[in-house]
Amino acid sequence: LRLVAILKAILEGEKVAVLKRDRHLPLSFHRRQEELKFSLGLQRLQHRIHEVQALRERDGPTGGRCRAPMAGAAPQELPTLILEAVKELEAAKQQVLKRIQIWKRQQQLAGNGALFEENLAPLQKRCESLVEVYFQLHQQVMAASAELGPELLPRLLERFTEVLSSLVKR
Repeated sequence: LRLVAILKAILEGEKVAVLKRDRHLPLSFHRRQEELKFSLGLQRLQHRIHEVQALRERDGPTGGRCRAPMAGAAPQELPTLILEAVKELEAAKQQVLKRIQIWKRQQQLAGNGALFEENLAPLQKRCESLVEVYFQLHQQVMAASAELGPELLPRLLERFTEVLSSLVKR
């Protein structure tokens, strides 16, 4: 992790130097960076789902405390892990909605003669991968409904409904 942090700091320093020299980066660079951030967020979310599943399988129906699967991590309860995963799901949803809004704006500007990339495949892939992760997390929440309790489960289900409905509506 220290090596990754050092490399990240070096790369951020190089990015700042390039930005100072060129003042701006090409649009393709920003799109690629956005795609990488989204992919990383989805991978982190899938890892969180696997942590939840491992914690459920390890504890069984008791739902007690245990150590998180990551070495050196503080003990975490199942509800805490699930809440973190839902928060990450909502952040990924916001990234997708932002990208959809950008696409819509580019489509509007195309009516005035601006260049417009009509390829919806990357956006569709993003939506499909987010929905796939959504259903995996939803399945884990429903399987752990007994451990979550009667006050947390309805709030989680409401957040899930909001994520899916906002994706479908937009």
